[in-house]
Amino acid sequence: MKEIREIIEAFDLAQEEGKQTALATVVQVEGSSYRSPGARMLVTEDGALTGAISGGCLEGDALRKAQLVMFQQQSMLVTYDTTDDDDAKFGVGLGCNGIIHILIEPIRPGQENHPISLLKKCLADRRDQVLLTVFDLKNKRSAQLGTCLLWSEEVIAGSWQGLESFQAYLLEDVRDTLRSGSSVIKRYGSTSPFHAFIEVVKPRVELVIVGAGNDAIPLAELAHVLGWGITVVDGRADYATPQRFPKAHQIILSKADKMVSQLALDERTAVVLMTHNYNYDLTVIKNLLPLKVSYLGVLGPKKKMMKMIDAIEKEQTKPTDQDLQKIFAPIGLDIGAEAPEEIALSVMAEIKAVLEKKPGTFLKDKPGPIHSRNTVRAMLSQGG
Repeated sequence: MKEIREIIEAFDLAQEEGKQTALATVVQVEGSSYRSPGARMLVTEDGALTGAISGGCLEGDALRKAQLVMFQQQSMLVTYDTTDDDDAKFGVGLGCNGIIHILIEPIRPGQENHPISLLKKCLADRRDQVLLTVFDLKNKRSAQLGTCLLWSEEVIAGSWQGLESFQAYLLEDVRDTLRSGSSVIKRYGSTSPFHAFIEVVKPRVELVIVGAGNDAIPLAELAHVLGWGITVVDGRADYATPQRFPKAHQIILSKADKMVSQLALDERTAVVLMTHNYNYDLTVIKNLLPLKVSYLGVLGPKKKMMKMIDAIEKEQTKPTDQDLQKIFAPIGLDIGAEAPEEIALSVMAEIKAVLEKKPGTFLKDKPGPIHSRNTVRAMLSQGG
């Protein structure tokens, strides 16, 4: 989501300066690559790049093709194939042993629902949404339908124009993708087949830091680097200040029993308690447990957390297994963290792993590819 925000900011600036732009999107990967489908890069006519579609090896060649797209005002699909290990013939040092398909689209500001406009609408909603991008692998240099529709339980923007014969099939797959929360790439048609990248776009992570002590500062700084939303809460007016937390989007000065009612919480919200105040933390946990929070981390030893659970069971209804599963204490992954900055790294890594439903293990011990690739399944339509 941070990359999308930066692309939108760069596009708005280019518009103010009267510059043409094009958007490059990784739409399909076969084998290994540095970035997965959904990675994006904005290119301006003078060669400025925002975002990334690789580790730096494809950007130069993609820039030249994007400038051609802007000049011709016609989208194209570009394929980089390094499965034969001969990168030199492409003029790029890809070194990934994979096939990467990149869609490059000119951005026409006068068009009602151009790709950047659809991305902007993604930011305006805290619901999961689906972005539909259509491309033709057989006719790569012909005009591509491209990024055409944004969906979340209904059409938010864009249209099915050009896809009328396949609308029923696409709609069913869009809904399935939204329910599963995982993006897919599917093939449609037989005589004139095309592919659709059905991409789930999730809202940005919101991090609520309860406690504005010195050890909370590096946590807020690291969350800013990742592009997360940051809310800092404390009951001490001399601690919860913009001077101490300049990157925070919201600072709340509140007593423990009034704090939760001032927060907007959902399943993309992580809360970290680091007040070093047992009674404050206990009050906050009691109010948070019944709410939709995916991660509730508590700084301190396991003994402290067990004491809190015992207190909650005596005062109110016993927490459910689901409630207890969202609590992480002691907080963070075991990386040998000692200093506040190291602890912040440990905590942020754990939150990311929890939200992505990953175990947080060594990648070298993971069988298969690093990224779980989007599954490509053939579907033939009646209109094909």
